[in-house]
Amino acid sequence: MQVPIKRAIERVPGGMMVVPLAVGALIATFLPDTPKFFGSFTGALFSGALTILAVFYVCMGASIDFKATPYILKKGGTLFGTKVGIAIILGVIFGQILGEAPVEAGIFAGLSTLAIVASMNDTNGGLYMALMGQYGEPRDVGAYTVMTLESGPFLTMVTLGVAGLSAFPWPTLVGSILPLIVGMILGNLDRDMRDFLSRAIPVMIPFFAFALGSGLDLAKVWQAGLLGLGLGVAVVVVTGIPLFLADRAIGGSGVAGVAAASTAGNAAAVPAIVAAANPVYAPAAAHATILVAAAVIVTTVLVPLLTAWTARRFGPTPQPVQGPVPAE
Repeated sequence: MQVPIKRAIERVPGGMMVVPLAVGALIATFLPDTPKFFGSFTGALFSGALTILAVFYVCMGASIDFKATPYILKKGGTLFGTKVGIAIILGVIFGQILGEAPVEAGIFAGLSTLAIVASMNDTNGGLYMALMGQYGEPRDVGAYTVMTLESGPFLTMVTLGVAGLSAFPWPTLVGSILPLIVGMILGNLDRDMRDFLSRAIPVMIPFFAFALGSGLDLAKVWQAGLLGLGLGVAVVVVTGIPLFLADRAIGGSGVAGVAAASTAGNAAAVPAIVAAANPVYAPAAAHATILVAAAVIVTTVLVPLLTAWTARRFGPTPQPVQGPVPAE
């Protein structure tokens, strides 16, 4: 007898990230001594998020092809620059208002510059490629090879430094992007290595998500509910409009821009990595992880609806999806 566990998880928006994260949070909230009780490999599953993420970024880097066409560089570079530029602007604004610490009380309790920047910086690649496979062209799908550079904590660290907040020493900045670079080199030197490493990308997502969830308190998740919803909507609106305009400015229909107005599941891991690199962000990290995870869910629901509407209003006739699309 077969139980469709994977299919059921994937019915949840961002399910491979969100469901394991929720399971880890439930265990951490109601059975907090579980890792200590079992120890060994079981205990390591609860605390190995950073190690798994380091491997994840090597595999992610291997999927990036240096031989992108001029169109891919133009499209991907425009969307990449717009998305990151918005995050930098917001980082500067909120960095002056909030600093490194989260809001302590009120309806915005838990909101931080870290949460805002992390949720704005990184596009959900699996969602973007699926939408472009349906509403765009194959070369629009390929544009994500450039946008993959958003992945990981490097740009978030740079943005926080540009915003005038606590900066990171250069070895830490280099160390945050080095696994991605090593993966890129391996994948471009050997196509077999690219295929081998790329297949591991979706496999590791639930494992680092579970480890991240094991550090969360569900009481705080409840408190962040409406705020997380608002942050997700803000990502779609604040990044979606400039991305739509930027795409049209380079001759596109705007559909690719709207499809990129999401938050990647990987982004939920960024606050913990940033806090590990610079402890001054530790008070904001737990709340930021919850808020970014909420933004992942909200944008995963909203972006396909808005992309479909944009394609009907501005884009070409929808084309069928070409082959399987990797999940983020």
